[in-house]
Amino acid sequence: MTKFVRLMAFVLFAVALALPIFTSPIVEGQTGTEALTTDMDAKTDDLFNNFGALGTPIDECVADAEPPTARGNGRFRDNQFIFEEEETVADGLGPTYNDVGCVTCHQSVDTGAFSQNMEFRAGHLSGTTFVDNPGGQLIHTRGTDSDVVEHITTAETVRAFRVTLSALGDGFVECIANQTLQNNVAAQPFAQRGTLTEVPVVEANNTLRIGRFGWKAQHASLLSFSGDAYLNEMGITNKFDGFGGRSSNAADAGTHENPASTAEGVIQVTGPPFDPVVDPEDDGGDVLAFADFMAATRAPGRQNPIPAAAVRGDSLFNAVGCNVCHTRTFTTAPPGTSINGGAFTVPTALGNKIIHPFTDFALHDVGTGDGIVQNAGQSTANQMKTAPLWGIRARNRFMHDGLNVNVSESIQRHAGQATAARNAFNALTAAQRADLLAFVLSL
Repeated sequence: MTKFVRLMAFVLFAVALALPIFTSPIVEGQTGTEALTTDMDAKTDDLFNNFGALGTPIDECVADAEPPTARGNGRFRDNQFIFEEEETVADGLGPTYNDVGCVTCHQSVDTGAFSQNMEFRAGHLSGTTFVDNPGGQLIHTRGTDSDVVEHITTAETVRAFRVTLSALGDGFVECIANQTLQNNVAAQPFAQRGTLTEVPVVEANNTLRIGRFGWKAQHASLLSFSGDAYLNEMGITNKFDGFGGRSSNAADAGTHENPASTAEGVIQVTGPPFDPVVDPEDDGGDVLAFADFMAATRAPGRQNPIPAAAVRGDSLFNAVGCNVCHTRTFTTAPPGTSINGGAFTVPTALGNKIIHPFTDFALHDVGTGDGIVQNAGQSTANQMKTAPLWGIRARNRFMHDGLNVNVSESIQRHAGQATAARNAFNALTAAQRADLLAFVLSL
């Protein structure tokens, strides 16, 4: 009997030691409830998370979609219809642009998610300092006039492609408090500790907030992100576009098109003959619709049922150290919390919700940095935001540049701050590696 008691004490002690390795704490607050999730199947009508009103599907023969006039006072169906619309020259499309609508870059497997579409950014080094291409670092793929289609010269030697990120569940991400993100990063081992960015919130007179959207975490609010994308991806000016660092309160907000980096040099394309629509081309309604559609989407849910291999691989994800940067769990701020520089209040549908994004929203140098500098200074040129893994099973092009077509090869590209995790993965048995990969592809 004595031997049995001693043996059980030893087993319980070993289990206690293992728990910190195989579990991942909820970051901030233990009073939350699980966020609603989508099954990542376009045949299922399950995107709405109860932020705002649902509304009814839009039939343009009966009535046009109506955009919100303020955050949260519109209808999800209307906002989704506007998100899915394609823009034309008559709407202000271009003169330079990447695609004709939000949904063309955010559709797989459902509206708001991923796509294979890519951005192209370029610049050059002056000594060790990154300098944008003369017409701007974002080189647009398309133009409404062949005279403004963008080209770069051989002088622009820093070149980067970036694949589209999913926007599903981003309303919950917007509602994570700054302090929550700071506490999470502070708890990371020094060698793997991420860099959080502070970026301007355009609708709050450029008040700074910790960034979380985009590959460089270059936006902190969905309204700022949407306004930027409407200009920079579709060429449609709006008061939230942030051109030249302008806040939405600036007298000339939304009145500048991006210059075009053509083969003959940089051309200013605001106004005729290239830009026939009076600026701002959107009064802000479409941008509000984009932001509120994303805010009202559910978080990506797990594969259902979860395969046995994925269950086995769950603990291995933590054991090799993937969870240090790919943070499993956050809890959003309580309802009523003022965020975005006072421009938005966390609603009940998004507050105190537990989400599992598998990212820390921080920048890291894992050896794959693209050399491009955005909001966070020259030291972040070779850092990228930890890729969110929720919903990853719905895509087949991985890493920020989309150059990897399976998760295993993506892991092998990890270096720098992720070297230890990569080496630990490689030290697993073949069966364990297969289980860990199955876990990732169940997310």
